[in-house]
Amino acid sequence: MLWYDRPAEEWESQALPIGNGTLGATVFGGLARERIQFNEKTLWTGGPGVPGYDFGDWREPRPGALEAVQRRIDEDGGADPAEVAARLGQARTGYGAYQTFGDLWLEFPGAPGTADGYRRELDIRNAMATVVYTTQGTRHQREFFASYPDRVIAGRLSADRPGAVGFTLRYTSPRADHRVVAEGARLTVRGALAEGGLRFEAQVRVAAPGGTVTAGDDGTLTVAGADSAWFVLAAGTDYADTHPGYRGADPHRAVTEAVDAAARERYPSLVTRHVRDHRRLFDRMSLDLGGQAPAEEPTDRLLARYTGGDSPADRELETLYVAYGRYLLIASSRPDSPLPANLQGLWNHTTAPPWSGDYHTNINLQMNYWPAHPLALAETTEPLHRFITALRAPGRRSARRMFGARGWVVHNETNPYGFTGVHDWPTAFWFPEAAAWLAHHLHEHYRFTLDTGYLREVAYPAMREAAEFWLDTLRTDPRDGTLVVTPSYSPEHGAFTAGASMSQQIVHGLFTATLEAARELGDDPAFRDHLQRALDALDPGLRIGSWGQLREWKDDLDDPDDDHRHASHLFALHPGQQIEPDTPWADAARVSLDARGDGGTGWSKAWKVNFWARLRDGDRAHRLLAEQLMHSTLPNLWDTHPPFQIDGNFGAAAGVAEMLLQSHHGVVDVLPALPGRWPDGAARGLRARGDVTVDLLWRGGRARTIALTAGRDGAIRVRSGLFDAPYAAYDTYDTTGAAAATGATEGREAAVRHEAGTVTLAALGGHTYTFTTRD
Repeated sequence: MLWYDRPAEEWESQALPIGNGTLGATVFGGLARERIQFNEKTLWTGGPGVPGYDFGDWREPRPGALEAVQRRIDEDGGADPAEVAARLGQARTGYGAYQTFGDLWLEFPGAPGTADGYRRELDIRNAMATVVYTTQGTRHQREFFASYPDRVIAGRLSADRPGAVGFTLRYTSPRADHRVVAEGARLTVRGALAEGGLRFEAQVRVAAPGGTVTAGDDGTLTVAGADSAWFVLAAGTDYADTHPGYRGADPHRAVTEAVDAAARERYPSLVTRHVRDHRRLFDRMSLDLGGQAPAEEPTDRLLARYTGGDSPADRELETLYVAYGRYLLIASSRPDSPLPANLQGLWNHTTAPPWSGDYHTNINLQMNYWPAHPLALAETTEPLHRFITALRAPGRRSARRMFGARGWVVHNETNPYGFTGVHDWPTAFWFPEAAAWLAHHLHEHYRFTLDTGYLREVAYPAMREAAEFWLDTLRTDPRDGTLVVTPSYSPEHGAFTAGASMSQQIVHGLFTATLEAARELGDDPAFRDHLQRALDALDPGLRIGSWGQLREWKDDLDDPDDDHRHASHLFALHPGQQIEPDTPWADAARVSLDARGDGGTGWSKAWKVNFWARLRDGDRAHRLLAEQLMHSTLPNLWDTHPPFQIDGNFGAAAGVAEMLLQSHHGVVDVLPALPGRWPDGAARGLRARGDVTVDLLWRGGRARTIALTAGRDGAIRVRSGLFDAPYAAYDTYDTTGAAAATGATEGREAAVRHEAGTVTLAALGGHTYTFTTRD
């Protein structure tokens, strides 16, 4: 529960978010006026409706431009970003920006300026925002939620005195591109964006038991004398994720059907369906870090008093922060959502959000989805996977026009309209490795689920095409004969060079994963051979420099006094898998991280939580989590870059998962980076690669119980300090299910093979294997 004892005055740091993956809103809780700012994820300016929109591809051929940059790098060892941008970049046309849909205002006549017992809260387990207060002896309550099953935002206002509910509902927008009509108990907003022509519509229907609803000529609905009142809001656009037009059906029919279907329901039925649906996801996983918050401590004061994890209240805030990250991901990314979570999830209150509210693909979009699998929210990745698939068609065009290559490519950032080319900001316009990084997420989904149908139909085709691009564009480095990316750029830092570490590590990861997928499917023997030869010749992007650091560039250019917020050359540590603990590469990564320090923007600190967790340094990972909470978290617990940017919420939540459980090297590694400040705790529902669900209980910094539930048959390797002392292993199975016919028993001793702190068991799908200490 997030809660506050005063209304929100400021959107970015105080308003409370709700969402159903497509529709989002922020609730303010004012006394005289309630503001409900809302969004629909596809309301974007720009795109093919803008004359001259070019998807970021070069508008005219540039023969020799790429080769000239490559020659400059070969001759001089590097090239200035401004020079490269002048040769290879171009100004954007029609890129567009994510838009606020507008605001609903509930205006209460004669409302007092103060109230007794005021409380504004966000119940993240039930996904309900609530405001309660008492004035003149009457207790008022408002509740708001965004329903995924019913595709609406809903709200209810009630009082404990009959006839005490009354307000005027109006709509406002910062744009003058729409018309508002109120008829009966329905308010309709309809228009088209001036830039791009995207059509949009929203409808609100209001019911007022015991009272009246009156439509005004000014486009308002007024409720008077009601015992309670409730409304439903639906919204949509004619956006479709189909290249090259990106237009679908007019939204009128879908919006009308959604709002009318919801309005026909009894309000309690809407609530029940919504809560059941949300908790089906949210309740899969839980975390207990031994925290306890003071009963009357509002969340903003709990955050302000956070000291770095030394108290039960601190640990409760840390636990809440992880749960809130899961809540935000559920709210901003659900199956059939038309787009994935953007830089602000799906919440935006302006027509000009920072960075257009877009999809930065040099880390930010990817970071949004880091917690999805380990924190048991695999379904939330579906919009990301569909978005990646939709990028392939425009990405092929960019690969062909800009590189003369097969496959597909996308650069530093993109929009909903297939922008896969470049712009002209020197330090952040060139990043053709982005498609390979996005393909990593497709393969990770397979590694967690072992769904071979998904691998064959969705992941492998995109991975294969991304690999084809690099097979066509890698060049032989005259310095040592290895294959390198050139020009390459380490975001957003330094000069353009050949073979920057991050570039090489991403391509290495893509080739390795694509080979693994092809072998799993038994496909493409000739392609596999070609890819294996390229992988063998590829510079892996791992070198130790003169002061013991992991080099950021192929040449030894790193400055030990450089504290740049990016540490992209550690991709091989996380989210990649090239670097294993207790190796020289891991030691060098630690040196680099020490040099960069614990500062940075919100997302940067979140990434460092994951880095240190992968290095099995729980105390240092926790220090970065504390930095995130103390210096990069707003009172409503949104991450701030600054400004608000949601990737830090998601990245830090994923980092906590990495502290408790890792599985990227084929072993279920339990409590690999447990910080000293979490001596006692429990986690339920964590997910490991190989379709394994893990429950944990630890005391005194040591695992006491580990329960692994196998999703399918196969060997599972587990590493834990629990196995360093006498332990018991049991195979438990629910014989009331379909497996009863097999004659499985409950609580029998499990057969395991034990070696040096690791056990291996031959797991059966549906069985739970429980390990407990004997001391």
